[in-house]
Amino acid sequence: MIVFVCEHGAAKSILAAAHFNKLAGEKGLNLQAVARGTNPDQALSPQVVTGLHKDGLAPTESAPQKLSLADVESAQQIIAFCQLQVEYHEKASIELWDDVPPVSENYEQARDAILERINKLINTHS
Repeated sequence: MIVFVCEHGAAKSILAAAHFNKLAGEKGLNLQAVARGTNPDQALSPQVVTGLHKDGLAPTESAPQKLSLADVESAQQIIAFCQLQVEYHEKASIELWDDVPPVSENYEQARDAILERINKLINTHS
């Protein structure tokens, strides 16, 4: 399992998990991604839900989910859009993607930056 984590669990991680699952499925990879947040919002970002629908996708989660220790321990890899607690770094492989532009400002720009990295990530697992 790949765990994408952003602060609110409502935008970047949701966007990344949906696109990762689509591309991994197309490549026939036996990998699944989930989205989590360190400080989850009450609801998914409307911009992400609208953008994913335009891209022909649906969010992986129906509401933001808090990152748990079980998520960290079961993850094959964690992709973080924000800093994570130090103890998580001792338990999992964490890659930081903290330079992705905010989804709220420009969905397409954020999506394209995330997709570029997801394609590289998927190629390492192919």
